[in-house]
Parts: sequence; structure tokens; C-alpha cells
Amino acid sequence: MTKADTLIAYKSFTNENVFRKLTEIIDVYESDKDLLFNYEGDFYSCITELINMAVKYGFSGNLWHNYLSLLIVNNENSYSLSCEISGKCGESLESIALHDFEIIREIFNYPLGEVGDALEVDVLKEIGNYKGESEKGEAFNSDIRKQIVSLSQNLEKAESAEEFKRLAEEFYRKYGVGKLGLHKAFRVEEKDGEAVLLPIANVPAISLDDLVGYESAKKKLTDNTEAFVCKRRANNCLLYGDAGTGKSSSIKAIMNKYYDKGLRIIEIYKHQFKLLNDVISQIKNRNYRFIIYMDDLSFEEFEIEYKYLKAVIEGGLEVRPENILIYATSNRRHLIRETFKDKEDRDEELHTNDTVQEKLSLANRFGVRIYYGSPTPKEFKEIVRVLGERGGVNLTEEELFNQANKWELSHGGLSGRTAQQFIDYLLGQV
Repeated sequence: MTKADTLIAYKSFTNENVFRKLTEIIDVYESDKDLLFNYEGDFYSCITELINMAVKYGFSGNLWHNYLSLLIVNNENSYSLSCEISGKCGESLESIALHDFEIIREIFNYPLGEVGDALEVDVLKEIGNYKGESEKGEAFNSDIRKQIVSLSQNLEKAESAEEFKRLAEEFYRKYGVGKLGLHKAFRVEEKDGEAVLLPIANVPAISLDDLVGYESAKKKLTDNTEAFVCKRRANNCLLYGDAGTGKSSSIKAIMNKYYDKGLRIIEIYKHQFKLLNDVISQIKNRNYRFIIYMDDLSFEEFEIEYKYLKAVIEGGLEVRPENILIYATSNRRHLIRETFKDKEDRDEELHTNDTVQEKLSLANRFGVRIYYGSPTPKEFKEIVRVLGERGGVNLTEEELFNQANKWELSHGGLSGRTAQQFIDYLLGQV
């Protein structure tokens, strides 16, 4: 039995192969060094996996410590979830956690260099002070990567198991645990009839300041979101208006703005609405504030998913959890396509007005509705000017505006998207 086998709350980890194999090698090194060379190939395989991990996550420094820190913050167990949700664990669970952290700290601080020397492995020093070409990884956003590396460095300095445990607790309380704690955004995928939340690792680093203009709309959006993350009363929110005006960008911006306050975004499409109840059941008891995000939401006459959405938003028997809101963007104010048939054709339905009201009632279930209209020519010039300055476009204002006017006539008209595409075009010509 290795040290890892004596863990209780942290009995199993995600991606624990390296952990299990290295603790086994440590056990062999301590008990019978003559058998150690039977594990030489496994030792090299562990080094390979640690290097692959460094590239995937953008880690640097002591990769063994980075790896163990990643295991700790990713482990959803009774103790870590209690720290995240309530901050209190009870005397028994605290005692069990301390038992585990005494073992984990011993493994964390184990002098792997001695094992490497015994196996005559000369590349082990690179694992202790790894320097990669880039800190960007494909699995995490840069904020959480920095926090994991910082936790790793702090754990190195912990002088006792109690301090080691305290540092882990602080991380759980501040950032959470598992995939919901380590990522800002998620998409939904159906597997075997159930909803699975898949992290979106590379999210755009956009802020509300990047969206030129629309100050009133942005304030209304941030006021509602601020109330939500501060656990005050807030409303479901519908951003509607012309294409290319920054509706989706505004949602991405608030995701970045309020991530540190526990906000998470889950993107779902209308063909997945049957999974909404499953998604809600997975997140309703977690210590985060979730926005279920529906981009470019609209329905044709023949589509009936809107009826299901209405029940989920408001009107079903089960009260929507207080840590969940629904935000949607749409080019349609009323979301559902209306026709004159709804108003005039009385042959198919006696109470035609009921049909119209049923369709309109979906939009009415969004307590906050924010309009994003196309900019005026003056506003469009200001957007182009600001974006040009930010991008370093080397043109006079007169030249910039003349070219922008020509561009918008053949590229979708006046909108923030058109302005950004124009600036991207100019920068691409340098």
C-alpha cells in the first residue's frame, strides 16, 4: 500500500496516473532500492506527462508542484465542496481533511531529485524549474492558470499540514472547486440523454470599455448583473436590436468583469432546451451565480421550443433557483416571428388574440429588456475613430472617415461590427 492509498476524502483524482505512478515509485525507493530500476521506464513516462501538462496548461516553475496543485483544486469531494458552498465543514470532516493534507504535503515535498539520482535521470532538474516558450495554455484562461501557479508556490512555503490545508481552503472559498471553479464559460452537450457541461477554455478577453458607445445599455446590463452577483434581486435579461451592435460582446464582457465574483456563463441553444432542467439540477446547489446564455434567440412559427422555455423561465411548478438567471440576445424584440395570419385569419382559431399574446408573453418574461440600435452616422464615425486610435491606424481623421463611409456602404451598413471589420482590414494592409 502506497501513501496515496491511505487518503480518505481525496481518495481519487481526475487525471491521477502520474500521481499514482510516482507515489508507487517513491514507495519502492524507500522500501527496496534494488527494485527501483524496474520502474525506470515509468519514471521517464511521468516526466513526459508532466512536460505535456506544462504545455497544455501553460505552467512553469516546479511542474510536480503545479500538477499536485491542479489535482487539489480539481477534486470535488465532501470537504472541498463544503468549503466552496458554505465555508464550514464540521469537526469530523476537518479532521479527515487534515489527515489527507498531511499525506499530500509529504508527497508534495518529497525530494524527487534523490529518486532521479538513484535512477541516473539527468533531466529531472528541468521539471523543478521549467521554463516554457509561452504561458498561454489551451485548457485554462490565463487568470486561473496564474492562480494555480500562485497556489503551488504558496504551498511550497507551507510550514505545516495545517497551513497547507488553509491555503487549499482559501482557494476553494475564493475560486471554487472542479471545472465550475476553474472556468468562466461552458457549453452544453448531450450524452446518453443527459446534459454535460463542457468548459470553454479560450474565451475572448473583451471588456465593456471595448464596446464604444451604448453607455445607457451597458449601465442597465451591469446594474442588473451587479445585483445578481451580490445576491440581490435581479431579472432575466433580453438584449435585442440590430445586428452587429454589440449584444453578444456585452455578455462576454460581463463574464470577464464578474468572474472573480463567482459569475459563470453556460451557453445553450434552442434545440437543447429539453436539457435545461438537467442543467439547472447540476448547478442549483453550487456557490456560483450562473447565467444561462442564449445567443441570437428567435423562433419561427412552426417551432414550439419557446413554450418549454417559458415554463423554465417562469411559470413551472418548481421555483427557479436564486443563483440562476437567463440572458438572451436577439434581433427580434418579441423573439417569435409574427405574421398577419396571427391577427387576421380567424378561420383556424376562434380566439386569435390568444395566439398573439401567447407568443408575445415569452419576451415579457424577461424583466430587463435592453435595446441596441444601429449607430447614427455621427456615432459610427466616433466608433471608427476610437477603434482606429486603439489599433494604431496611421491615417488622418478625414482619410479614415472617407474610407469608412465607402466600406460601410458595401459591408453591412452602420454598426460596431462593420467598424471593427473596417479597422481590421486597414491593419491587415500594413
